[in-house]
Amino acid sequence: MSLIGTKAGDMKASDMKAGDMKVSVISTGSVQIRPQHVGPTRQPTYLWLMVTARDWTPPRPINAYVIEHPEGVVLFDTGQDIASTTDPAYFPGGPTRYIYDRLAKFDISPDQTLTAALRRLGHGPGDVHTAILSHLHQDHIGGLPELAGSRILVSATEWDDMRKPFAEQRGFLRTHIEVPGLRWERVAPEALGDAELAPFMTGHDVFGDGALIVLPTPGHTAGSQSLLVRRPGRAPLLMVGDLTYDADLLAAGEIPGVGDRRAMREAVAMVNELRRRIPDLVVLPAHDPGAAQRLAAA
Repeated sequence: MSLIGTKAGDMKASDMKAGDMKVSVISTGSVQIRPQHVGPTRQPTYLWLMVTARDWTPPRPINAYVIEHPEGVVLFDTGQDIASTTDPAYFPGGPTRYIYDRLAKFDISPDQTLTAALRRLGHGPGDVHTAILSHLHQDHIGGLPELAGSRILVSATEWDDMRKPFAEQRGFLRTHIEVPGLRWERVAPEALGDAELAPFMTGHDVFGDGALIVLPTPGHTAGSQSLLVRRPGRAPLLMVGDLTYDADLLAAGEIPGVGDRRAMREAVAMVNELRRRIPDLVVLPAHDPGAAQRLAAA
């Protein structure tokens, strides 16, 4: 498949090697969340979310990552939909709306849509071959309506969990996820057979070339996953979604205040063991203000 709409012009996949992959970060606005959300905190999630939390963090980015792979443009996450700030009906009403109002405050301008951000990189939504979702919360699926025709990869566990009762109360806005016309591909971890990735023994090789490996990192949600990007001769990248909101907190073994704490501790420990084995590994969370600078230096 040709790499369409890029600065490489009509470069074919056979002319491009994985080591040539360009990786960019785009921001689809900013979000303010509770300090307890970032963590660490001893308070149960629903206690601080519904009752005790009073402060907001400074604005944090809503990042998505663009990877120019030989097979085509790949996204890791799709950001927040600007409709969430302009359409009063975007969020559910009643008591559930209170949860969303307490959870986050968004600021998104018209030039921060997924399409606008892609255009600045020389791409359009039609150039996106594959979008890999870390999980199905609103600030990671906002660009889905723009990606008809793209392959959308999601954890099978995440998809099944999203379809269980009380989805909205658990953070899944199904009307914005199950968008007509999307090409969903639900993936389950399989044996990788790659000793370099220990302690991760299972995952999903997106194109079968070892360049993009989806790794299971449950905890924030049951099916949360991360993406390892390997470029020969350059520092590998690990995009971790919301496993952490601060790479330094992750390095210290701390976990956020939202999710299954036992599962998050296990996933964080596995990522830190991978970092020990691969010292130049660069961790890129979705809402870490320092992520863009770390990527630029990688």
